[in-house]
Amino acid sequence: MYSTPPYLLLVAGLLASLAAGVAFNTTLQQSIQAWSKSPSTRPLSKLKGPQILIPFVGICFGTCIFLAAGLSIFGFSLKVAFIVAAVLTLLIGLLIWSQFGKILIQLEQGGSRALDLDAF
Repeated sequence: MYSTPPYLLLVAGLLASLAAGVAFNTTLQQSIQAWSKSPSTRPLSKLKGPQILIPFVGICFGTCIFLAAGLSIFGFSLKVAFIVAAVLTLLIGLLIWSQFGKILIQLEQGGSRALDLDAF
C-alpha cells in the first residue's frame, strides 16, 4: 500500500547541504581575509559573485532535497513534497541571500564592531 520512505534521499540531501556549507564557509573566510588585508582594492559588497553564490545554491539544493524527503516520509507524495520544499527553499534562500548582502555592507562600513551583538 505504501512505498518505502526515501531515507537515502534524506541522507543525500543532508550530506550535500553540509558539503556545500563547508565550501561556502571556506570561500567566505578566504574572501574576508583577502579583503581585510587590502580593503581598497574592491568593495566587500561585491563579494556576492559566483565564487560564493555557487556554494550557496548547493546549500539550497541539498536543503530542498532534504525537506522533500522529510515530507515524503510523513506521507506526502513525492511530487507535492518537492513542490512545497522548492517553494520554501526558494523563499528562505532569497531572504538569507538578501540579509547576507546587508551584513556585508555593515561589515564594510563599520568593521567587525558593526556586527557585535553584545553592544545592544
